[in-house]
Amino acid sequence: MRYCFLLQVRPDRIDEYRRRHAAVWPDMLAALRDSGWRNYSLHLRADGLLVGYVESDDLEAAQRAMAATEVNARWQAEMAPFFVDLDGRRPDEGFAVLEEVFHLEDQLSRSEIQR
Repeated sequence: MRYCFLLQVRPDRIDEYRRRHAAVWPDMLAALRDSGWRNYSLHLRADGLLVGYVESDDLEAAQRAMAATEVNARWQAEMAPFFVDLDGRRPDEGFAVLEEVFHLEDQLSRSEIQR
């Protein structure tokens, strides 16, 4: 399944957030992969709006698997100060998942449109 989510990066931390994500820890990358996160990307608007996209068979199961890793605890602790409105939650617990309302390939596969 495909998932999209939103978070808000603090405007004064945007440059550092970009730097941190230019070289994510290798053990964090491996944990994400091993926990079932696929085709994962983050997109950052100039005002700090962060849009994430990930594919997973089950996002909640992938989140639980990540929560069980030591590297995720360290990463989330370091990343929490970058975000607004987490209300005491970690960033991986505080994002808002968006409803998918359109996907081109899904509709093409259901239509009679030929290439």
